[in-house]
Amino acid sequence: MVEVPDRPLRVIAAGPPASVLLYTLAPARMAAWVGAPRAAETPFLLPESRDLPVSGRLTGRGGTANVEAVLALKPDLIVDAGSLGPTYASLADRVQAQTGIPYILLDGSLPGTAQTYRQLGALLGEEARGEELARAAQAILDTVAARVDPLPPERRPIVYYGRGPKGLETGLPGSINAEILERAGGRNAAPPAPGGLAAVSPEQVLAWNPAVIVTVDPAVQALFRTDPLWQGLAAVRAARIYRAPALPFGWFDAPPGVNRLIGLRWLAGLLHPDLFPEPLPEAVRAFYRRFYHLDLSEAQLAALLDGTGSRAP
Repeated sequence: MVEVPDRPLRVIAAGPPASVLLYTLAPARMAAWVGAPRAAETPFLLPESRDLPVSGRLTGRGGTANVEAVLALKPDLIVDAGSLGPTYASLADRVQAQTGIPYILLDGSLPGTAQTYRQLGALLGEEARGEELARAAQAILDTVAARVDPLPPERRPIVYYGRGPKGLETGLPGSINAEILERAGGRNAAPPAPGGLAAVSPEQVLAWNPAVIVTVDPAVQALFRTDPLWQGLAAVRAARIYRAPALPFGWFDAPPGVNRLIGLRWLAGLLHPDLFPEPLPEAVRAFYRRFYHLDLSEAQLAALLDGTGSRAP
């Protein structure tokens, strides 16, 4: 049984998705970042949040946290967001036993976003803010679903998500890494397989012949555009190679948190522009203002949308 202190003031996140969740809801309660913000990210963050200590990742792939260092931060609560399956529940129990700090595991899936905001808002005594973000998140999910879900398979373009230094790693169907691809009305080029990520060969990508390629790396985007190997792909011939923005948090899956909400709206509009006539820049401004506490400058908006298939006005 987790006993959470009344209105915890110092909260740390167990992993990157929870870090984004906490920052959007109650940045003043954050005692640390999981990882230090990069120089390119800091202008998109609140000044008082930029130089917080680094706690490291407590659970999940690549755990880096030191228990003594976590205890030195004197947190009242540890928050995690992700899978609610037995593996992660067991990890949560183990960390709580090691540290003696209350640890709460919340649903990190996109469909669970609204409930997660309400739960965390209640835990932190930030019910009004939690409700505001819950409603905003649900509105994005509902709008995209209402327009995209009725589409038959033949109207859903085949999309390849190219990760890694050469774009030869991808998110598998049904995985958290590719969740927005499917929800945005695309068909994952990769076939179903166990796990979340998989290495693929150039021959496989050529055989899949995706109509659209999405990456998060400008260098990978340039590689697909210019390498002779890829010039026969439908996506390359149609110039449909898009880079997902990543500031201050990724729009596609880096990390797979609430930051994907604006990525869902972006990708759905790219794949189905006829269904999303509203200007994307206005949606981006509204999202960053509400979730990231930031009024984007014209330069910031233009930098975000460069190479994404969308333009600032």
